[in-house]
Amino acid sequence: MAEVAPVITIDGPSGSGKGTISRLIAEQTGFHLLDSGAIYRLCALACLRGNTDIEDADAVNRVAQTLDIRFDVGTAGVIVFLAQDDVTGDIRQENVGMAASTIAAFPSVRASLLDCQRSFQQPPGLVADGRDMGTVVFPSAGCKVFLTASAEIRADRRVKQLQDAGQASVDRGQILADIIARDERDTNRATSPLVPAADALVLDSTALTIDEVLAEIMALIKSRALLG
Repeated sequence: MAEVAPVITIDGPSGSGKGTISRLIAEQTGFHLLDSGAIYRLCALACLRGNTDIEDADAVNRVAQTLDIRFDVGTAGVIVFLAQDDVTGDIRQENVGMAASTIAAFPSVRASLLDCQRSFQQPPGLVADGRDMGTVVFPSAGCKVFLTASAEIRADRRVKQLQDAGQASVDRGQILADIIARDERDTNRATSPLVPAADALVLDSTALTIDEVLAEIMALIKSRALLG
């Protein structure tokens, strides 16, 4: 696929910090931002709201082909819409995330959502956050990063995120179990498994601060001369 604008891919498992880092990179570069996980979560939410069986690939694919989604960037961050509903908070619920991981294993669903993701590649450039951005969606991207961290650290980050959001009761053990289960499913699925691209920088953020991760990735981006 010929690039119409430079692409920076940030792949990695849930809780690795790729969402935060991707937003910061987009802010510093002025590039567009694609949260590909949000697209799968939007599809999952639409299925759950419509009582679609998320184990039925054909039924899920029908939903995927008729999604009405929009991302609006404002002062408070990215606002996500499903049809006319602001679902920014809804798509971050644990049950939606687990459902998204389930439907992401269906080849037909991934194919339906592929063109949607590639449509975000527009000037001046794109920061694409996901699990197969560098391997499948944008294989010719000029800069690829695979960001990871230990399951325990990722569980701690998720607990803090939920607590900061006002959730009083958080079961860390269940969150850790969910992360491990999702890693297993994402890594071993037959279609677009969660693996680093051969030419990606693999960066473990377990012992790094956000600023340290950002600095290392920005240095890589500048070395690739992607910023006009």
